[in-house]
Amino acid sequence: MTVNIDITDLLKLTKERNYKLYPVILYAITKVVNNHIEFRMSLDENDNLGYYINVNPSYTIFHKDNNTFSNIWTKYDSSFEKFYNNYEKDIQEYGNEKGFITKKCEENNLINISSIPWVTFTEFNLNLPRGEKYLLPIFTVGKFYEQSNKILLPLAVQVHHAVCDGFHTSRFINDLQEFVNNFENIV
Repeated sequence: MTVNIDITDLLKLTKERNYKLYPVILYAITKVVNNHIEFRMSLDENDNLGYYINVNPSYTIFHKDNNTFSNIWTKYDSSFEKFYNNYEKDIQEYGNEKGFITKKCEENNLINISSIPWVTFTEFNLNLPRGEKYLLPIFTVGKFYEQSNKILLPLAVQVHHAVCDGFHTSRFINDLQEFVNNFENIV
């Protein structure tokens, strides 16, 4: 499912407080995911269904010097300031390293969040080899744009139908929009 998240007020706030937008979006998505058990479900090595107490964001970092990207992850913290500081430390330590995965994670409690900041989109879909066993959601954000005096951010949410359906995805999207709308009260 692909939707547009209204980030008009959020974008103003990030500029006023000198926050980078990407880690704010990472935090918002991860915070809302951690509020919904169906978005934290996964299979263990024996194909037993379970769920993580919380998940951490694994996200893409683009390397302008060679037009490649790497995946790193940041430990989630319910405190935005702590999460933002964790993100800054990870970017400083791993942001310039090349390779598909530059920061190793011993656990599998990662949700994937990618950014395609060069283009807006109305639909996005990933096809995973052996994807039938990958139950965690995948998020892709696009280039924000202005429409009708609002700043909109395309967000593709890909879920596994075995653990989530349209109801759960819609609830997640509505909760995310509400969280973004009230972000000023959180930080």
